[in-house]
Amino acid sequence: MRNEMTPSLANLSGRTAVVIGGTSGIGRVLALGLAAVGADVVASSRRVEQVEATAREIESLSRQTLRATCDVCDRASLEILLAKTIENLGKVDILVNCAGKIERAPTIDFPEESWRDILEINLTGTLRGCQIFGRHMLERGYGRIINLASLNTFVSLTQVAAYAASKGGVLSLTHSLALEYSKQGLRAVNIQPGGVATALALSTLDKMPADYDLGLWAKQTPLLHGKVDDILGDPSSVAAVIAMVASEDGAFITGTEIRIDGGAHA
Repeated sequence: MRNEMTPSLANLSGRTAVVIGGTSGIGRVLALGLAAVGADVVASSRRVEQVEATAREIESLSRQTLRATCDVCDRASLEILLAKTIENLGKVDILVNCAGKIERAPTIDFPEESWRDILEINLTGTLRGCQIFGRHMLERGYGRIINLASLNTFVSLTQVAAYAASKGGVLSLTHSLALEYSKQGLRAVNIQPGGVATALALSTLDKMPADYDLGLWAKQTPLLHGKVDDILGDPSSVAAVIAMVASEDGAFITGTEIRIDGGAHA
């Protein structure tokens, strides 16, 4: 596995990034990856202790940060996060939305309450972040919004219909932002990881039905070469792509999706 803070060709010196859901799992790796290529990074989530721990890691890379919690279901908390970031770091150039929730259950029996909860976090929560931080970016005439969806946006996985629906909505939302605001300096890109090695992915695999064939997944992912023990990819690959998209190297990229899935969609 590569070091999760390995620098890439992207250069984000002088840029400020906010990663919502950036203190655990893939979000933490993305926050550290952006810091490794020069960005000041605010990694925010609901848990104070995780915010503090990730901030220390960012500071260890000689980058500026801010300790601030947020909840994507609470618009006021996102507005406060933006205000604090501007007050302390001056601006927000890059927003990465990666807060998310998944729940596995047969679709025919899936409770409406759980359905609403997943869409509220994954889809409406992403919308809130795009609206609040996007308005600031439009006022400045510059911004990069990077929304995390999933391979599940296009490839159905068993018993996660609510998650799939929410991520399909994130894809459409990203396209709409890119179409509406490109002339005002806003770029919006959808990143679609396949199975990457995070606590969420591992716990999801642990809850798969007993008859689910992990070997079939490995065989359908070309870069895994059929090896079940290497079934999850490296989150640092996602971080490297996001750093490139957020940099000036990605200035002509908007309104599209980039799949990082080992070829599984193909």
